[in-house]
Amino acid sequence: MNDKSQLLKGTLEGCILKVINDRETYGYEISEKLKQQGFSDICEGTVYPLLIRLERNGLLASTKRDSPFGPKRKYYQLTPKGRQELATFYENWLALKNSVDRLFEDYQRGVKDE
Repeated sequence: MNDKSQLLKGTLEGCILKVINDRETYGYEISEKLKQQGFSDICEGTVYPLLIRLERNGLLASTKRDSPFGPKRKYYQLTPKGRQELATFYENWLALKNSVDRLFEDYQRGVKDE
């Protein structure tokens, strides 16, 4: 359980949906945005399979466009189902976060429940 990647497993899809919700974007840009937000261990090799799965599940739509820097890029946007999934993820995340925060609120002070 000391592996940070295990904690990320269930939350990364929701984070990717949030990045795409902010604006239409492509895989590399999503990876960079996640790194800027503190997800330093996330690489493109992690993001692209998730994008494929999210698109296959109808949460994303994509269009290919020319890039000024090379081959065409695949831009992603949320579908209505993707926006609903993002709202559900966020609601569940807040409930989980609040529960963990309550459980650990005395931990930093070194107080033990006896």
